[in-house]
Amino acid sequence: MKQIICMKWGSLYGSDYVNKLYNMCKKNISDPFRFVCLTDDCSDLKKEIETFSCPEVKIPSPKNNYGWRKISLFSSSNNLFGLTGTWLYLDLDTVIVGPIDDFFNYKSQKSFVVMKNWNQPKKMIGNTSVYRFDIGANEYLLNDLENSYNEILEKYSNSQTYISYNIKEITFWPDHWCSLFKIHCVHKWPLNYFLEPKLPKKTRVIAFPGVPNPHDALLGRWPDRYPNKKWKKIYKYIKPTSWISNHWK
Repeated sequence: MKQIICMKWGSLYGSDYVNKLYNMCKKNISDPFRFVCLTDDCSDLKKEIETFSCPEVKIPSPKNNYGWRKISLFSSSNNLFGLTGTWLYLDLDTVIVGPIDDFFNYKSQKSFVVMKNWNQPKKMIGNTSVYRFDIGANEYLLNDLENSYNEILEKYSNSQTYISYNIKEITFWPDHWCSLFKIHCVHKWPLNYFLEPKLPKKTRVIAFPGVPNPHDALLGRWPDRYPNKKWKKIYKYIKPTSWISNHWK
């Protein structure tokens, strides 16, 4: 059976993000599948979604609640509620726009398959918005982080860079399968002021790391995270992205 897992903690994303991710999986997977959400709040989630407590990482606050918390998935089956086998991990802010059966069937001799980080495509860094992994295969990533967190947090700016440079086996999805909203969809200045963000042909999953999130992009909003850097507003502008509503529901 195809297995999908996601994580939700804190208040950044509501239950609607989990429910919509489940709905998109149901629409775009041809076979029966299992959908698990690791969360600290399972209220208002669809009954078809299996829930377990969201595991933690033993590193200092606040980074233990940043993206580093996703490293907790690199643990043993015993520490992950008896879950076993191969799983497709999806971030809550991904939008599935095409069939994803191939993500489960993709042949690779390596146990970790991940989306390419399109912000730095030549550095061979993964974007952990979309990846496939085997539970228990790379437990050292979590153990090393918890045992040497001062050194690791100083050396690596984020968890996906740490994973990419330290995991023993890594390969990437075919380039056209996964798109980054800010890179592949948003038109370059000044066209972004006149044209709606585009939906790339042949893509299956679009990732929205950082901002805007899907609900912002749908309405044409790009939240300002750097109010003192007004020049960024020139290119951080989008028209309402209507096609999101056809998929993210």
